[in-house]
Amino acid sequence: MANFFSDNKDLQFHLGHPMMRKIVELKERGFAEKDLYDYAPQNFEDAMDSYRKVLEIAGEVCGDVIAPNAEGVDHEGPKVVNDHVVYAEGTSRNLEAITAAGLGGLTLPRKYDGLNFPLVCFVMANEMVARADAGFENIWGLQDCAETLNEFASEEIKQQFLPWVSAGATCAMDLTEPDAGSDLGAVMLKATWSEERQTWLLNGVKRFITNGDGEVNLVLARTEEGTTDARGLSMLVYDKRDGGVKVRRIENKLGIKGSPTCELVFTNAPAQLVGDRKMGLIKYVMSLMNAARLGIGAQSVGLCEAAYREALKYAHERAQFGKPIIQFAAISEMLSNMKAKLQGARALLYETTRFVEVYKQYNHIAHERSLEPAERQEQKFYNRLADGFTPLVKLFSSEYANQLAYDAIQIHGGSGFMKDYPCERLYRDARIMNIYEGTSQLQVVAAINAVTKGTFLEQIKRYEEGEYAAEMQPVVEKLKALRAKYEEMVARVEALDKECAGYKEFHSRRLVETAGHIIIPFLLARQAGECADYADSAKIYCKLAAGKIEEAYSYVMNSPTEDVALFKQVEAETL
Repeated sequence: MANFFSDNKDLQFHLGHPMMRKIVELKERGFAEKDLYDYAPQNFEDAMDSYRKVLEIAGEVCGDVIAPNAEGVDHEGPKVVNDHVVYAEGTSRNLEAITAAGLGGLTLPRKYDGLNFPLVCFVMANEMVARADAGFENIWGLQDCAETLNEFASEEIKQQFLPWVSAGATCAMDLTEPDAGSDLGAVMLKATWSEERQTWLLNGVKRFITNGDGEVNLVLARTEEGTTDARGLSMLVYDKRDGGVKVRRIENKLGIKGSPTCELVFTNAPAQLVGDRKMGLIKYVMSLMNAARLGIGAQSVGLCEAAYREALKYAHERAQFGKPIIQFAAISEMLSNMKAKLQGARALLYETTRFVEVYKQYNHIAHERSLEPAERQEQKFYNRLADGFTPLVKLFSSEYANQLAYDAIQIHGGSGFMKDYPCERLYRDARIMNIYEGTSQLQVVAAINAVTKGTFLEQIKRYEEGEYAAEMQPVVEKLKALRAKYEEMVARVEALDKECAGYKEFHSRRLVETAGHIIIPFLLARQAGECADYADSAKIYCKLAAGKIEEAYSYVMNSPTEDVALFKQVEAETL
């Protein structure tokens, strides 16, 4: 029997992070429910024991059910029957197993039949599911839509939908339209209030909707007549059982083929308003998107884990010139770099998750009582870190998913190009990860403020002040030197941007990636102080980072303002 939690020491390490004590205390409100629910923890140790047991159950379902079904689901895929989605047979079995294991509503409050687990546990479960089948993670992981309802919806709506999600109902977020991709402010699906039916009615088309025929759908729609921008958009929730929505088609995709990506037609579909009118994009979708980006981070790291394991296994088994290919320097270097990127992306993922967790818990507490001044300061502190780190983790993890899937095929050689090995599917699945929920380019746009406002630099300096094992001191000193170069780059870009509009935008990716290339090895070096298993990855990632930063530094410090116009010349080119 395979267990994707028990066989992963890295996940177990992150579950034991010292900050978990604070997270559990906030999530459990001082264990206020210990006498209300028989499954509520009595104390911190009891809570951690519950988390481990449930994650082991999730790991078993992933290893014994979802992973064995992945190839069959990839070949069969979903289909449209009578205007609705019919999942592949393996997907249906996955959903049955997940539901039977009680893994719905993982983070939802107990009063809605949820488990009230921290976000860290949900992200870990997402990662394991993605390692088993990245396409199925898109279906199961969308239960985080319920968190948006939990945070912003009325109590009546919560009582209607959240227990359903806890019982296994699938979700979707219906945002994109044929003429509104990344520009969600251009959404035109109309929501009209019906006096006769005393409900909102939705009319229009949505496209590229992941799991679009889900049972609980959050829909971005235009409620304000005569508007064309974000100020006319609201968030509504639609119950599939109420009808009014047809699946026009399922997209024929390169990868994640088990996840139905739908085009939907709404015809007087009844829906309920979530929160306040006009705040759909400005407030609620931003919350949804940040959660989705963290989800894609988990999905990407899960795929990195799968790709690394496939490559490592094959490198040990495949012999050439009388010895296993792992003994060749080119292969061992490639695998070492893959491992460092995997562990680095995971370190960034769980650091970000902890920041988001604390910030979100203070948000929930603020609805229950007034925050103390110290709590408000902490809320702002973690909010700032969450805003900067969330796009950073989506950027790095999704790019690494593509790189590790590519390298896994390379290590397999010609065999990796065949459908006989899972790495071919992993390669196709990975390609979407740096595209959906905001492309890598849009993650840079989201993260650049953390560069210019000093969020990343301040956090890097906090890492510098930490205590590190003696073996890590050379890594720390190297990172301090790279941080100084990062400061030079930022100063030059900000100065020249005042002379030439667009100069900062031109170099923004170099700046954001440089920050990430310093943050990640600091996290690995910190982990190496607690567990020597991370020492090699910290050293290797530092070498990778130094090369990337030196290249970016040379480019930025030698880049004249004329570069902005030079690279815009292509705009005039037509065919």
